[in-house]
Amino acid sequence: MMQNYFAVTVVFFYLASAILIALRLFWRERDTLPSRNLALALGFAGLLLHAWLLFDQIFRGPGLNLAFFNALSLTSWTVATLLLVSSLTKPVENLGIVLLPVAALTLILETLYPGLNFMRQAASWSLKIHVLFSMLAYSLLTLASVQAILLAVQDHHLRTRHPGGFVRALPPLQTMESLLFEMIGAGFALLTLALLSGFAFLENMFAQHLVHKTVLSSIAWLIFGGLLLGRMRYGWRGRTAIIWTLSGFVMLILAYFGSKAVLELILHQGP
Repeated sequence: MMQNYFAVTVVFFYLASAILIALRLFWRERDTLPSRNLALALGFAGLLLHAWLLFDQIFRGPGLNLAFFNALSLTSWTVATLLLVSSLTKPVENLGIVLLPVAALTLILETLYPGLNFMRQAASWSLKIHVLFSMLAYSLLTLASVQAILLAVQDHHLRTRHPGGFVRALPPLQTMESLLFEMIGAGFALLTLALLSGFAFLENMFAQHLVHKTVLSSIAWLIFGGLLLGRMRYGWRGRTAIIWTLSGFVMLILAYFGSKAVLELILHQGP
């Protein structure tokens, strides 16, 4: 019962933070903006309580309990952490309008539908490193995909000569693009490490329960790598960068959560 109260509190903190960030973005009176520091403080408070709930759900057992909704909640927590920490030095907090409510939703699902799917305690350190790299890569590239959507909205408003409203509150388009490619570059590096560690340390990356994940993750790696190469050689930007980013993100979502959902929720099998 206590966990439910904590979960409700986390949801409140996340939603309150997202609402304050949204108000800052859409508020017309620029001199009376809601406090940015308060918005971030509420987000960090939610992170701390969310971390405690994740520890209780995932680590208190005979191994790591990475059931579907636990893994989804852990990923959303990682995304929110990267977002809020980055917001301390970069103008990326507006992504929280989407990502913080999503983190709240995954926590609700984790609370309502607890599952058991343990990674055994005797799992090798190399497997744990592979899981860590994968989680960080998915999280950073999730941030990049939301940044790409925001960039698409900003680009559309500027092309149609409607730069007012919340678009006026965003950083310049060039800054938004630079942030996007910084996220993609870091995420691509982590995805590379995740794939290399998988091929190096796992017994068979093309085993029946891993083949879809391996193939789709490799396709995502090619998409993001192609985008970075196109950026360096041909100066790709704007709509091209947005389409490639979202395409790679879809491949990653299908690779991990798509295959995991089929295995656990439909076939009732372990990973």
